[in-house]
Amino acid sequence: MSVPLHPLTSLLQRSERALDAVIQPIVFLGMAALIGVITLQIVSRVLFTAVGWTEEVARFLLIWITFLGATLAFQRGRHIAVTFVVDALPPRLAQLARITAVLVALGFLVALIVIGYRYMQVQSFQRSASLRLSMTYVYAVIPLSAAIMAWYALIDAIELVIKPPRSADTGSDNAEEPPA
Repeated sequence: MSVPLHPLTSLLQRSERALDAVIQPIVFLGMAALIGVITLQIVSRVLFTAVGWTEEVARFLLIWITFLGATLAFQRGRHIAVTFVVDALPPRLAQLARITAVLVALGFLVALIVIGYRYMQVQSFQRSASLRLSMTYVYAVIPLSAAIMAWYALIDAIELVIKPPRSADTGSDNAEEPPA
């Protein structure tokens, strides 16, 4: 039964790589902009009078970079995980535990999408102090990043269900192994 689903896995992995190819340059550009804005802030305070909007832009950039960076870390399996109990289980139970963990994470992320969207709507009337930017744009990253992570979690769950128990892994193949 896993043979007909292999094209599905391939398609889902391509969608992960496509999202990654979009998010990674955005995070890089956000980091570059953050460095530029903070440099401008420092230089303007030392040489001239402080530029008022730099602190606000730096804060907003940091928020977006943090949430979008978290999606990249989630996709790569780089968030903190304690797996020694699951690793000690027999293969079938370990796979079931991993599926359960991914489904719990998926449930949390769906809740975060809903709560983040509601919070974004509640704050939509508010404007930032310096830029007069609607705070909707600042808070939009919460449901956006949660939706992307939920998509990644759904893909992980599908892959775990399709894989035979012996080949189910913890995602540690992406992590660096210590030299022997």
